[in-house]
Amino acid sequence: MTLQKIVSAFIKRWSSEAGYRQVVFLAIPLILSTTSLAIQQFVGRIFLAWYSAEAIAATMPAGILNFTIINLFIGTAGYVGAFVAQYWGASQHRHIGPIVWQGFYIAMIAGIVHLALIPLAGPFFSFVGHSPEIQHLETAYFQIICLGAGPAVAISAIAGFFSGQGKTKIVMIVSVIGNIINVVLNYLLIFGHLGLPRLGVKGAAIATVISNTIAFFIFLFLVFTRTHEAEYNIRSGWRPNSSLFTRLLRFGLPNGMQYFVIYMSVTVFILLVGRLGIIPLAATNISFNINMLAFMPMMGFGMAVMILVGQYQGKRQPDLSEKSVYSGLHLTYIYMAGIAAAYWLIPEFFLWPFAVKADPKSFTAIKETATVLLRFIALYSLFDTMNIIFASGIKGAGDTRYVMLMTFFLSMFGLAIPTYIVLNVFHLNLYAAWTVITLYIVLLSFAFLARFLGGKWKTMRIIEKAKLPDSIK
Repeated sequence: MTLQKIVSAFIKRWSSEAGYRQVVFLAIPLILSTTSLAIQQFVGRIFLAWYSAEAIAATMPAGILNFTIINLFIGTAGYVGAFVAQYWGASQHRHIGPIVWQGFYIAMIAGIVHLALIPLAGPFFSFVGHSPEIQHLETAYFQIICLGAGPAVAISAIAGFFSGQGKTKIVMIVSVIGNIINVVLNYLLIFGHLGLPRLGVKGAAIATVISNTIAFFIFLFLVFTRTHEAEYNIRSGWRPNSSLFTRLLRFGLPNGMQYFVIYMSVTVFILLVGRLGIIPLAATNISFNINMLAFMPMMGFGMAVMILVGQYQGKRQPDLSEKSVYSGLHLTYIYMAGIAAAYWLIPEFFLWPFAVKADPKSFTAIKETATVLLRFIALYSLFDTMNIIFASGIKGAGDTRYVMLMTFFLSMFGLAIPTYIVLNVFHLNLYAAWTVITLYIVLLSFAFLARFLGGKWKTMRIIEKAKLPDSIK
């Protein structure tokens, strides 16, 4: 195909329904939102790297363990967005408020569960077997960050209320505000500026809890308005609805389980790598944090695709659902190819912020190792694009069970167990472990591609039998 034909095809698809323009305008606020989150986490890790090598080594395992558990609830409550999208597409607006409230009840459960995990943190990190100074920091970080679980999960449900309708700018604004607050508090509390105590790892955890709580209250102010009550039953839909709650669990829990399984496997990967020593662990943590800068914008595209698929499935237009997925895939590949090239060609650009105030002597070995790891990421991120877009597409239609089962199977037998065998049975090095995670992502991407091409998801619709109780009709 000539360049002229490529440009002509791009322009034609840009303006068509379910084309590039529609995906871009829906995705941009979500990309900015997820990117701001990635930057917030990235900057926080930089501050911790400046604070000490032990701090950066400890917060990644503890943080990703918390993130693993909380994502079971965030993924479930966040699936409210898919329900809202389909209700919106089907013009059943009065069902939207009650489904948002079911997400709130999941957030309450999440808060209780995380409070129960606090006393278990010490024994768990002792069992993992990291050095005593790392164990102490891991435990402190995990215990504090558990306190913010409820608001964090509730945010995902409220964000689904707005994003499911295509109002992604509101989600972006609140997310950016919360992430800015988090960065400022990280700087103040980690290093002890403006008269505040120098708290290090504990300061980073406190900053996360406070910023999430503030964002939660901003969302509450924006969602519980008279206008939203009149159109969506957002206030009067508060009553527990066993039928609707069960339906959210039926489709949303597999979505949450997908994230839980993925991050649990990555947690196991990091914990196993941690046994190799501080340098392999720190280099792995830094590389994963750099990858977040690329991964989170891809998630923004994935969220946009899931919303569009949900809306078109609600309208019973599966052909446009399919077209929107391919539009999202094309755009995401263009973006990711550039990032992957930069990881391979100029890794020092991404590592420089971590090195600025770190001890040069201790950071040199970390930098050399992380440079190699970024090239692994450059390779697997191209396949991760397929993973995110095709999984998002079929989940938007309601095919969450397949995504969960395939993720569980490959995460267990393609990542966790092979990593253990590579490191603990054959006693191979860090790069062998990273070869395993690369192959895992490749396999996962083709599994979702095959399911998407199979087309079963086109006949799915998650809102068919959902009804309002008589009291709020």
